[in-house]
Amino acid sequence: MTETWTPTAPGVLRLPSGRLVRGRGLRRPPAAGPLPQFGVYLLGRQPPSTDWEARWLRWPDFRLPADRALACELLRESWERAAAERVEIACGGGRGRTGTALACLAVLDGVPAGEAVAFVRAHYDRHAVETPWQRRYAERFADTARA
Repeated sequence: MTETWTPTAPGVLRLPSGRLVRGRGLRRPPAAGPLPQFGVYLLGRQPPSTDWEARWLRWPDFRLPADRALACELLRESWERAAAERVEIACGGGRGRTGTALACLAVLDGVPAGEAVAFVRAHYDRHAVETPWQRRYAERFADTARA
């Protein structure tokens, strides 16, 4: 039995495979409902501890991940776990870094790399992926994930 998100819950993105992932901004309180079972937090500083399993990826605001290999590893783990668990991806505002990470998950899920940002903007937040270098990172993620 799977324990994933409710598809209509705030911030939940349905990937083409049916996997559900919640994106959110940590500066806002979490939506009512179940807690994540696994979270990846994209911040310049270590996030506060959580009551669920969580990983921190150093990713300063408006920039790219400090460790690209770790980013690939954590995003792949998030995608895999989203098949059966409530996975949350979050940064401060929930748009730039979170949107970029969600676009990378979409690529892992089979969305063509050149369409991943548009997919996330259409299905998660129309302002997701805030900078040109975040867009390029998402578009090139398939190459990074294969390396």
